[in-house]
Amino acid sequence: MKVSELPPPNVFDRLCPSRGVLEHVTSRWGVLVLGALHERGYRFSELRRRVSGVSEKMLAQTLQTLERDGFVLREAHPVIPPRVDYSLTPLGREAAELVAALAHWSERRVPAVEAARESYDVRTAGASA
Repeated sequence: MKVSELPPPNVFDRLCPSRGVLEHVTSRWGVLVLGALHERGYRFSELRRRVSGVSEKMLAQTLQTLERDGFVLREAHPVIPPRVDYSLTPLGREAAELVAALAHWSERRVPAVEAARESYDVRTAGASA
């Protein structure tokens, strides 16, 4: 089947490739790596410190996935000790702007979410008593 014969993208269709892209971009570590690289390029160890809590293995896997999808550029420099820099491609910058906006929104809305949680907990505690 030619590309022109493919059905239009539909992220709600479980077989649509856009769903995999969405999963990579919006995974826990994908969002945070894209957000960090939206600030600037990083070396691996710097990025690991910036994205607190990510294991070396998960960071490597996330970077590899995002690189394969065309969001991250990996530049290995032929120096001793080896140096590898990570930055965003134009496609990655576009995705990073979107997830950064969502991340900043979530930071701003924490008080409202906490209030909603407290209200929910009070309501459900009363219902189960």
